[in-house]
Amino acid sequence: MQIKPDHFLLICETCEGDIRAEAMHQALAQKLPADFEIRRVNCMAGCERPTTVGFQAEGKAQYLFGDILSDQDVEALVEFAGQYRDTEDGWTNATQRPRALYDKTLARLPRIPQEDSL
Repeated sequence: MQIKPDHFLLICETCEGDIRAEAMHQALAQKLPADFEIRRVNCMAGCERPTTVGFQAEGKAQYLFGDILSDQDVEALVEFAGQYRDTEDGWTNATQRPRALYDKTLARLPRIPQEDSL
């Protein structure tokens, strides 16, 4: 039985950083948890800090990371994907995230509450 993804890792296609979207996709494709889908998207407005990557899931906080420059950063994204998946609301503090992402967080947006919890 195939797992339907309910978590999404977004890669900016327009970033011109050290790791381009196609290479990033290939580096992450076999390493992410099975319930993640990679989506390549147009500009996420992290142009000053390429390459930008986002995390989304319904009912969870959303994240945007920039300055993804190395294999170490890619491995940190994989580690964070597991952390993110395992949280109920997606919320993590900077000190809980992989060290390589500590100063690469561009944004954390709070989750949108479900209608029944408003």
